Amino acid sequence: MCEVFAGQDPDRYASTTRRLRLNGQSTSIRLENAFWETLDELAGRDGVTTPVFISTLHAEVLEQHGEPTNFTSLLRCACLKFLELSRGADQSAVAAE
Repeated sequence: MCEVFAGQDPDRYASTTRRLRLNGQSTSIRLENAFWETLDELAGRDGVTTPVFISTLHAEVLEQHGEPTNFTSLLRCACLKFLELSRGADQSAVAAE
């Protein structure tokens, strides 16, 4: 039942730490590689680097909700939201055919 999940390349769920600046402060973020790949795709779609995308997202969250209690969780959920929206767009395209 779970072979497709259990059999995935371990590099996908290995963690990588990247250093960047948020609001002028140097910080590091540790995420699984699959999430970094999705964030890289999101940033590329918007024509910016991944650090610029993450910094912009952080600034917008600060403006709307204040300091997030767990920014890495917010990034993971942003990746899931992107995938949900992408799946919805794919289904809309199929429905239009």
